[in-house]
Amino acid sequence: MSLRSLMGVVALIVTVGSAVWAPAAPAQEDYGRWPLLRDPFPSTGGGGVMIGGYDPVVVDGKCRTGFTATLPDGTVYRNTVEFDAEPAQGGILCTNGRWRSADGSASGTTPFRVFIRDGFRRMAPAE
Repeated sequence: MSLRSLMGVVALIVTVGSAVWAPAAPAQEDYGRWPLLRDPFPSTGGGGVMIGGYDPVVVDGKCRTGFTATLPDGTVYRNTVEFDAEPAQGGILCTNGRWRSADGSASGTTPFRVFIRDGFRRMAPAE
């Protein structure tokens, strides 16, 4: 077998192998199957912090809401959060959240996501 023929066979094996063993694309999440947004719900940051008053609305291409973070000792902090609002599955996916305290003393990001469709607000399942 010539070198050129051998290279062709190797290329074919690599191509077929890549197609057969390539990882499948992950299935797209069905946001409409997420649980309804509860009030209150546990913070994604943990520590027993409960989030209350979360009622995101879409304004000027952003999802926004005020909310409270209640510590286990009962201390309550007032905050706001703003998400990117992305059209998805016939609704709006609120993602890439950025929060800040009402007094401006703290801020951060959140992995929390909300899906809004037909007047219902759904929260991403806990991971």
